[in-house]
Amino acid sequence: MSKRDYYEVLNVARNASEAEVKQAYRRLAMKLHPDRNPGDQVAEERFKEAKEAYEVLSDSRKRTAYDQFGHAGVDGTAGGGFGGFGEAADLGDIFGGVFRDIFGGMRGGGGGGQNYRGADLRYTLDLTLEEAVFGTTAKIRVPTLVSCATCAGSGAKPGTKPTTCPTCRGAGQVRMQQGFFSIQQACPRCQGRGTIIPDPCEACRGSGRIEEQKTLSVKVPAGVDNGDRIRLTGEGEVGEHGGSPGDLYVQIQVKPHPIFTREDNNLYCEVPIGFHTAALGGELEVPTLDGRLSLKIPPETQTSKVFRLRGKGVKPVRGGPTGDLLCRIVVETPVNLTREQKELLEKFAATMEASGERHTPQQGSWLDGVKKFFEDMKF
Repeated sequence: MSKRDYYEVLNVARNASEAEVKQAYRRLAMKLHPDRNPGDQVAEERFKEAKEAYEVLSDSRKRTAYDQFGHAGVDGTAGGGFGGFGEAADLGDIFGGVFRDIFGGMRGGGGGGQNYRGADLRYTLDLTLEEAVFGTTAKIRVPTLVSCATCAGSGAKPGTKPTTCPTCRGAGQVRMQQGFFSIQQACPRCQGRGTIIPDPCEACRGSGRIEEQKTLSVKVPAGVDNGDRIRLTGEGEVGEHGGSPGDLYVQIQVKPHPIFTREDNNLYCEVPIGFHTAALGGELEVPTLDGRLSLKIPPETQTSKVFRLRGKGVKPVRGGPTGDLLCRIVVETPVNLTREQKELLEKFAATMEASGERHTPQQGSWLDGVKKFFEDMKF
């Protein structure tokens, strides 16, 4: 049977980069690997075909020969080329780096078998703005998988122990020879552990793990913000059959504050004032996260005027200068006026018109702009 084009096998363009070739192969390997498709002969053949295509297209010399001469350029039986796959006695070694990337380094070293590392966990921790700015210590409860106390994580019934896998003889891997190919893969019987459990533990059903609620103390440093993560090493799920535990990532989420909003290391707040204070000036107290401060309002202050209180923001969690507190003035229009108050305002407005001076500069500029706009529209 004639071989398919290697580029077609990996579904990449002929000018695909080395990274694109590797990525395409990884996708196929994840889908077709025999460990994921036990007993599926079609998947196994397609997996071998993908490995063969990757071995050629990932090697610049072999790829050049293949591009020029096709399969004959890399087929060791065709008399020439680069000796085909005869140079590679063990395809498991060739693709070992790729498999480590794909399967997360499950295969252990030394005497065979696999180290099934536990899964990482994520926990969302809600904090007030004050807790995020000043730091705190929080108690959290996390559902996780811990080592089974009944079997001490072995998965075997008390009084028994795992035995050596008769298929791989404890190596955790088996080798298949097909012509020039020598393929090494995880043992299908013990799933790469090198041992089997004849009498599983009843408490954990042979997995070596049970689900449990775990209480942890999390020290939150000062200055954290939304999206920051705190990593607790080894506090994730315990791996199967005594495997190492994963990590716990605590994701910070800061609750909305009734007064302040945060942007980077600065805090912002709106300060409403009456129009008489805005016109005549005055002094008022404004809140900060560590107390009150007196803010002087100069005469003729307009809405949206921003006053900066230096050093009253947030100290960055990774060091650096403390941010500022920025207070934005909002001039309020009085409501619920009495008849006397309305009469006083009308007299006040009359005196402003009689003075002949411009007391509302923004309104005056806007009216001048409107007047010019209508004049420009005349034909």
